[in-house]
Formats: sequence, C-alpha cells, structure tokens
Amino acid sequence: MKPNHQTLQLMSRRSAGVVLHITSLPGPHGVGDLGASAHRFVDWLASAGQKLWQVLPTNPSGPGDSPYQCPSAFAGSPWMVALQPLEAAGWLPPAAQVAEPAFGAEKADYGRAMVWRWERLSQAAAGFAQHACADERLRFEAWCATQTHWLPQWTLYAAIKDALQGLPWWQWPRALARREPAALQAAAARHAEARQAHAFVQWCFDEQWSALRRHAHTRGVALMGDLPIFVAHDSADVWARPDLFWLDDNTHQPTVVAGVPPDDYTPDGQRWGNPLYRWDRMQAEGFVWWVQRVQRALQAADLLRIDHFRGFAGYWEVPASAPTAREGRWVAAPGQALFAALQRALTAPQAPASPEPLPIVAEDLGLITPDVVALRDGFGLPGMRIVYEGFMGCDGNHPFLPHHHVPHGLAYTSTHDSDTVRGWWDQATFEQRQFAATYTGAPADSSGEDFARAVLRTTYTSPARWALAPLQDLLGLGSEHRMNRPGTAQGNWTWRFDWPLLAPDLAPALAELARATGR
Repeated sequence: MKPNHQTLQLMSRRSAGVVLHITSLPGPHGVGDLGASAHRFVDWLASAGQKLWQVLPTNPSGPGDSPYQCPSAFAGSPWMVALQPLEAAGWLPPAAQVAEPAFGAEKADYGRAMVWRWERLSQAAAGFAQHACADERLRFEAWCATQTHWLPQWTLYAAIKDALQGLPWWQWPRALARREPAALQAAAARHAEARQAHAFVQWCFDEQWSALRRHAHTRGVALMGDLPIFVAHDSADVWARPDLFWLDDNTHQPTVVAGVPPDDYTPDGQRWGNPLYRWDRMQAEGFVWWVQRVQRALQAADLLRIDHFRGFAGYWEVPASAPTAREGRWVAAPGQALFAALQRALTAPQAPASPEPLPIVAEDLGLITPDVVALRDGFGLPGMRIVYEGFMGCDGNHPFLPHHHVPHGLAYTSTHDSDTVRGWWDQATFEQRQFAATYTGAPADSSGEDFARAVLRTTYTSPARWALAPLQDLLGLGSEHRMNRPGTAQGNWTWRFDWPLLAPDLAPALAELARATGR
C-alpha cells in the first residue's frame, strides 16, 4: 500500500493540526458523528490554516465507553454513523427521529444514544433491504466482498451478543464459545437478518468516513487515525482467534493481562486487563492479523498513530490473578520483525537503501528505554513530545522542551490522556509557573487562558514538523474539560464542544500563527 499524495505531502512539510474525537463534535442524537458537523469542522480547520485532524480510535467503544477497549480491531463505531444521510437516501423515514430523547449538548450520552441510535440504524437496514436501488445493492455487495477477512466474524459476534443480551462471549453456550463448526453454522443461519443489519451499518460507516476524507482532501486537510495496541477480551478478535492470545483453554480467561508498571503518578501501576498476544504464533503466521489490521486502518487515514508503541519492544505482563500491576514483569516483543513485515506489506518495492517511510506515528510516551528508541528510529517513525510536561521539572534539560525537539517528530500542547494546558497551569507550583513563564514569555501571573495561548505559540515554533493541540487547548479550557483521566473507569470520553465556543477571531488567529511559523 503506497502512501498517497496527501500522506507524502504531510510527511514532508511543517504542518499544524487539531486533536478532536468524532464523538466530541456537536450535533443531534446524543453523540458526535460523521454527519454535517464533521464536514463543517473540516471547513473550520481549513480556515484556521490547519492541515491535520487527529481523531481517537473509531472502532466500537468498549467498557467505560473507552475507544481503546474496542470489541473489534476492524469494525467502525455504529454510533458514529450519521442518521441524516440514511434519511436522505430514503432508507430511514423522517418519523423515525420524532421520538428522540432530550439529549444534552455538552457531553456524549452513550448509554441512551446507543440504544436509540441502534433502533434507527436497524430501521435503516430494513429500509435499505426494501427500497435500495440496484446500484446501491451492488455497491454494498462489492464492499462486503472486500471485507471477508473480518466482516463475517464481526457480524456473527455482534448478532449473537445482541441475542444474548450482551453476555461476553466466554459466557455463551459452550459450543458457541468454543466455535464448534456446527454451532457457528446454525447461529449464522438463525441470525442472518441481524448479521445483515450489522454489515449494512459497517458499510454506512465506511461510506460516510470515505465522504468525510474526500471532503478533507479537497480542503487540504489530512486525517490521522489512532490504533490501540491491544483489543478487549470481549471482542470479535479474541473470540475468532483465541489461539493468538494468552487464554486458559477451558475458561477462556486471560492468564496474563496488559498494563504498565508503577510510576510517580500511579504507585500501583495501571492494570488494563487486555489479553496479551501470543507473539510467537503471530510471527509464525507472518503477522497476517497485524498486517490486515493496519491495512484497514490506513484505508481510512493518511497517517496512523499507534498507541503504547513501547509495547512492541517490551510490554508489562501482569498475572491475571494480580489485583494491581505491581506484580508485573517486562517481556520482550518482536517489534523488529513485526514492523519489517508491515514495511514489506504497506510500501511499494524500493531499493533496500531507500524504503518508503511507514505512515505511522509512534506514541512513545512513558518509560522509554533504548530498545524502544532503536525500534522507532530504525523504521524512521516520528515520536511525540508534550510541551507543557517539559515545564514540570523546572530544568532546561527536559527532552519535551521544544529546543530539544527534532524535525521528524510531533509536538503537542497536551493530549487526550493528559490535563489541558490551562488545567496544568491552574495547579502548577510557583516554581513551575516561573519556569514556564520564562520559557514561553508569558507573565507568571497570566490567566490560564493566556498561558494556553503562550504554550500554543511555543509549540508552533518547535522544530518538530507537526504541531498539534487538542481543541480544548485552543479554547483555553480547564481540567473539567479534559477527555480522559488514565487509571479511572468512569466519567471519561464524554467531552463535546458546540459551535459558539469557536470565537470568530480564533480561526484567523490560528491561520496567522501557522503562517508565521511556517506551518
């Protein structure tokens, strides 16, 4: 898969961008989606001189509504499918939206929105079956034929799970949990209509995402996706290929799980709970599962951020019986072999001395050891630096300070996992404020909003090729608007904005800053 023109341009020039998840967009029906607001946001980005829109994972969300606990590494989120295009196509009657609950605009209301939206998506699937024209049916069938490596597994998993009121797959009848062929065949026949509905929704997701990407390209905006390193235990991926994960053969429960070790912020570490890969078996198959996963992700994005990149060099293995991550240990992973396989599969043949760069960003935050650096730099992958974290130690030697940045990298004001810039400033010590003020040129008694603007200017002047900011930082918002608090299970991923928050002078000011800093 040769990088497209948009990707090659993006990887060779200084650019600025915004981090905003699809679910954070304004709009009706309880959660942001791929409809009119997404296209309008692309237009706003273009007017603001922004060339990159980074989103969080667009797979279905899992426990705690986290996009990083996905029940499928390949499927798109049904809740991001906009309903208005389905109505315009004649598959969903306008009356279907009359009884909409009173969704709030400030937060994503996943609980109510998921139920209400699925009822309408099911209606649209039935409407498509009844009213679609021949060309529409051919497009749907042709799309299904290109997705056979994941779509049948996902639709069967999702249909069975719906029929069993959401039970995790290891609690299904034993024959289904163990994927006995006769049981799978009977379930496929029994749930044929539901499977077709799930396939239809996935097609709608891809159609709407493709339309958004085309629109973005016409406005000079590239899309950056996000790939979680792990998948959820209760996922179509683990159910379909349990042999690729460390599971007990009888109970189907993980024997070891993913996490990160203790640090200054989390004394017990973080016990994520995802099942860990049987890397030996994946490697024996030529990493086909990973190649297919990354190929699908790059069909939708110009650039791909891979979360927790250090886990490809070495990962923190926690015994499943352990209540915290303290009891874990480091285990080596075959990252060199994996990325070599991805390089062969994703790039056009070149002379060995000049392989094309992979359109992948390494999320290399946290405890980074020499083997992680060697893996990242060996494949020419850009890494990430969070500018305000460089102020915490009050020391000019901190690698996150912009004068240490390298051109082949990404500079962020903050990320979806960290506090906002204003939130950090409001809680910073006197010494940290003094140091940050000296570095950015902002007065030590600046308001949080003024300091956020100063950090944005500092980030844009970084030597790093890409400068990005979550929308919350562009708006100068505080801690109550952050997207996620790592290590907490509730109250995350719900933040949304509304159009009045984008002051009329914001886009011109950003465009001028981007122009002045060569972005």
